[in-house]
Amino acid sequence: MLCALIMAGGKGTRFWPLSTEEKPKQFLNLLGEETMLQMTINRIKPIIPIERIFICTGEKYVGLLKEQLPEILESNIIVEPEGRNTAPCIALSAFVIKRYYKDATMVVLPSDHLIKDEESFLKTIEDANEFITDYKGAIITLGMKPDRAEVGYGYIKKTNEHVKINGNDIVKVDKFVEKPDKDTAQKYLESGEYLWNGGMFIWKVENVLELIKRYQHETYEALKDIEHIDNEELNDYIKNRYSLTKEVSVDYGIMEHAADSIYVIPSDFGWDDIGTWEAIERYRNKDDLGNIHIGKTNCRKGSNNLIVSTNSEIIVDGLDDIYIIENDGKIIVGRKDNVNNVKEFIKF
Repeated sequence: MLCALIMAGGKGTRFWPLSTEEKPKQFLNLLGEETMLQMTINRIKPIIPIERIFICTGEKYVGLLKEQLPEILESNIIVEPEGRNTAPCIALSAFVIKRYYKDATMVVLPSDHLIKDEESFLKTIEDANEFITDYKGAIITLGMKPDRAEVGYGYIKKTNEHVKINGNDIVKVDKFVEKPDKDTAQKYLESGEYLWNGGMFIWKVENVLELIKRYQHETYEALKDIEHIDNEELNDYIKNRYSLTKEVSVDYGIMEHAADSIYVIPSDFGWDDIGTWEAIERYRNKDDLGNIHIGKTNCRKGSNNLIVSTNSEIIVDGLDDIYIIENDGKIIVGRKDNVNNVKEFIKF
């Protein structure tokens, strides 16, 4: 039984002040009419019905989530009492999913990615599911074929060992590597041995829980009764026990220990991690002078600017290569090549 877990608890600080702790980027319309979360849900629905889509988020975002996704089942909203990184989030969600679907295969998806070729993406998920059905102890991740020396992503080094499922290569993973510097990223690109790490996984729920038990034992012990506890006691149990989990990422907490079981599908379906303003620039329409306008903005005799407003009208006259971001009375102005530093100003 194929189920989806959408991780939607991030704060999106790199998009501040548009993205705030009260309304982070997954709940914003960054690329079109739909929010990032709505895009993610609608993308996966052709192969996973809404009753098998689960969303893990923070308690303060439950209202926003219900407003944007009124069709989501109450039981499918998994509430983290506090953010403790991705390994506890996945453990909590796997236990909850197993309450309803004992033999589930779990597709783990971030809530803030762009995928342009959705048909190819869905076929890749279905091929991964077919592989996992035959190899129940395997972990599948999706690796994106790089087209530039990107320093903002982690990478996956692949081996030459592979099998084919319906034309898709499923390749044994050598290792995961952290975000590189520019020279290293260029070497990765030229070698052809590396893929971008998209942070998407497919595995059997039983398998991931066994791995958590083996490598994150305190997290497993803290949450293991979720599968059997009465519905009316579940939320209190999670609130009381979640702080006992170990705060660690799934890459460090599980992947580094389970390397022999990890496979990657090299993918080319127009993926991007919408995690920076530079990513927004790649996909938003520009005017004739290369300016991006979001909200009530205007630019006179200026070029290559990023102008974002949610409340006030902004007019730029004769300036080039700047960014202006306004939200809820806060305005930041700077050189555009510094736009990814906006999170440093949150404390002000």
